[in-house]
Amino acid sequence: MDKAGTAEDLVGEIEALGAKLAKAREMTARRIIGQDTVVDLVMAAMLAGGHALLIGLPGLGKTRLVETLSTVMGISGGRIQFTPDLMPADILGSEVLEEDAEGRRAFRFIRGPVFCQLLLADEINRASPRTQSALLQAMQERAVTVAGQEHQLDRPFHVLATQNPLEQEGTYPLPEAQLDRFLLQVDVEYPDRDAERDIILATTGATEEEAEAVFDTESLIAAQALLRRMPVGENIVDMILDIVRACRPDDDSAPQIVKDAVAWGPGPRAAQALMLLTRARALMEGRLAPGPEDVVALARPVLVHRMALSYAARARGDSLSGIIDGVIESIAPREAAA
Repeated sequence: MDKAGTAEDLVGEIEALGAKLAKAREMTARRIIGQDTVVDLVMAAMLAGGHALLIGLPGLGKTRLVETLSTVMGISGGRIQFTPDLMPADILGSEVLEEDAEGRRAFRFIRGPVFCQLLLADEINRASPRTQSALLQAMQERAVTVAGQEHQLDRPFHVLATQNPLEQEGTYPLPEAQLDRFLLQVDVEYPDRDAERDIILATTGATEEEAEAVFDTESLIAAQALLRRMPVGENIVDMILDIVRACRPDDDSAPQIVKDAVAWGPGPRAAQALMLLTRARALMEGRLAPGPEDVVALARPVLVHRMALSYAARARGDSLSGIIDGVIESIAPREAAA
């Protein structure tokens, strides 16, 4: 009886959270026009308790998206504009020597902009690798260390980093260790004609759509905890493992295209990210458990920044997206049949 009651309670909590998320999605989509897929992916990353990397040209609404989500999710936001001359202390904060009225001197830590709950790291690849690495500890451990003293960050803590395409001049590629800390990579494309028309009309008038808080800190943390209690079928776990392992060129299950074109593949964090994000996607669509369609939809955003093409593959013009799609197509029908 207790088990049945517990299962019924869980179903009720999931359904209530799904309705709340639907409201948050609708409110965000009213301000971020024509980017529904981007909104869903970023919101899923936050619901899963992780970070997201947004890649696209300037002016596509990435900054507006982060500002809107900060309001809708009811958490404090911060913004850092990454530039070539930015230093780690400009992100983390620094100690200053102060003297009181009696002449006693002591160091006081002044917190940097990283001390917030939703950090927009704008154009993160404009800064040098030394400055980029200032976020490594914050993203993984939710803490920063300055002058040997550890300072805890507020919970929840999310980094939404925007990145210009690497073809543009004056950019520094993020190191593999830092890329792996992002749950997923979101490619922000140009809106279609109808969406762009709506954007023009919505943003050039006397008034604009305002966002309102749907969540707060406590309810968002509770939602993240509930996500981890959602059931996941064994077939979904196996499908996640099959796809992730097939993208590693040295794995026996890897198809020939992966062995020929991929220099290195995703680690266990990719499977962890897929487990969390498939639950988040199912929850946002009002379902009680993830299905194969969730894995298929999220595999590319989770894997593409965790892999690298070989030199020969780059010379041939191969793309990671195409390789990942090929792996998914070879595995998804098999899992569906099972």
